[in-house]
Amino acid sequence: MDNRTPAPETPRTAVITGAGSGIGRATARAFLAAGFRVVLAGRRETELRETAGGSADALVLPADVTVPDDVERLFAAAIGAFGRVDVLFNNAGTFGPVGSIDELSIEDWNRTLAVNVTGTMLCSAAAVRHMKAQSPQGGRIINNGSVSAHTPRPLSAAYTATKHAVTGLTKAIDLDGRPFGISCGQIDIGNAATELLAGIGGGQGALQADGTRAVEPAFPAEEAAAAVLFMASAPASANVRSLVVTAAGMPFGGRG
Repeated sequence: MDNRTPAPETPRTAVITGAGSGIGRATARAFLAAGFRVVLAGRRETELRETAGGSADALVLPADVTVPDDVERLFAAAIGAFGRVDVLFNNAGTFGPVGSIDELSIEDWNRTLAVNVTGTMLCSAAAVRHMKAQSPQGGRIINNGSVSAHTPRPLSAAYTATKHAVTGLTKAIDLDGRPFGISCGQIDIGNAATELLAGIGGGQGALQADGTRAVEPAFPAEEAAAAVLFMASAPASANVRSLVVTAAGMPFGGRG
């Protein structure tokens, strides 16, 4: 009979972008509490350090996901510190300009695309390269979409287009990752109580399809973080490919 104590399982490592506030901050803290080693990425170092809260399992790495060199440095540092990347949560994003398609400047359009789509692509590409090369091979990518990947808000052409693009990217990554044990899924969150939601409402409520404004229900960002953790914690044999989480009573179908 073998009475030896099994070696403790090596903690898994997660890279979380946009970790300085909102859903990214709540998710980073949830992952740390669950025993993950977490690489916190974002443009504002002070906010990232506030998220980390001095945890020995947190690595703060300021980075702009739209800059290829920043992304490569981010993942190289993650591998250097923790040896592998098991989970990437592509959370960094921006709502972008408010206006119908004929009112958008090309500069605002390109900035929104750069963060929401190109940033997701760059981080996913770097993660996949490392997930293919590491031993054991594989990992999981979770993309933060939006309920706007299904139904738009009024005057949100740029944001809505990028979130539909993220859905296509999610499906392609999951398909191409199959031979390497890499899964990809998307969480579409509606009305988590964050700075982004506050900006949409502007204090007067969110614009509805009929032109009125209404204060919409919201739910704690920590609940959205719990859903991301659920997706990340699935065994390698399972993948949550799509998950929609909204505030109860949110005017999602038809947007009001």
